[in-house]
Amino acid sequence: MVFVYENAKEGARNVRTSERVTLIVDNTRFVVDPSIFTAQPNTMLGRMFGSGREHNFTRPNEKGEYEVAEGIGSTVFRAILDYYKTGIIRCPDGISIPELREACDYLCISFEYSTIKCRDLSALMHELSNDGARKQFEFYLEEMILPLMVASAQSGERECHIVVLTDDDVVDWDEEYPPQMGEEYSQIIYSTKLYRFFKYIENRDVAKSVLKERGLKKIRLGIEGYPTYKEKVKKRPGGRPEVIYNYVQRPFIRMSWEKEEGKSRHVDFQCVKSKSITNLAAAAADIPQDQLVVMHPTPQVDELDILPIHPPSGNNDLDPDAQNPML
Repeated sequence: MVFVYENAKEGARNVRTSERVTLIVDNTRFVVDPSIFTAQPNTMLGRMFGSGREHNFTRPNEKGEYEVAEGIGSTVFRAILDYYKTGIIRCPDGISIPELREACDYLCISFEYSTIKCRDLSALMHELSNDGARKQFEFYLEEMILPLMVASAQSGERECHIVVLTDDDVVDWDEEYPPQMGEEYSQIIYSTKLYRFFKYIENRDVAKSVLKERGLKKIRLGIEGYPTYKEKVKKRPGGRPEVIYNYVQRPFIRMSWEKEEGKSRHVDFQCVKSKSITNLAAAAADIPQDQLVVMHPTPQVDELDILPIHPPSGNNDLDPDAQNPML
């Protein structure tokens, strides 16, 4: 079913090429029966040599050969061809799981434990965990996180800060002495499952990539201390009482959907009256002239320098040897 020629300069002299196609991958010719591809119509090669071939969607070069799988090595492609014969891809020695995963994604082949066989189980489990984490977080996003984002948006906010607590966590703040770190603006999700999900940094990376794909900005995911209840109050004579809260380390999500975040922090100086503004600046700022205080450019002097100078009583002539009070 599959004939491999390691050297691209060699031809298919000893192979009956009727009902065969030649694929060129990484300067290597693979002569195959196209029927093995049509048996997997959802893959890229199945589409190329299925109905797409009849409608000339896949065009060969001047020699009648097909250049496919650009960027994929011949060793990886040879292993992938086994999938069309046996339904299993065995990762070759020297090929990493991420490289094999990239090739499977390019060729639209499902990367599953029933399809991939390799010796490095840690790398395989890592890729499968990434797939599972993406699907799980998309569910959490729709069911738990998005309703809180909508509540923030309906109140006029353009960002939100969500803290994930466990089902057993209890928040009991003292109304007279609440925490002084702005936690009152945080929103809380009570979910032990989501807490365990964010425990792994790899899952937080997957969640961040999903949020970026959904168009959110200024995304931060991590672990921070969150006050749950007041432990004690230290009262100092003549000073403000010092409140000590119990803190637990819990995951948090912070994100924004603000479109003009740069302009929101811009100060409009037209709203500030200034005595140092000039007519040229006023014209550029389009400020009515009746609101301006015109200042002629004069050298800046100290208040002591503009005090009136009183000549000595009884003598209007200045002593040439006396010290000038202006100096």
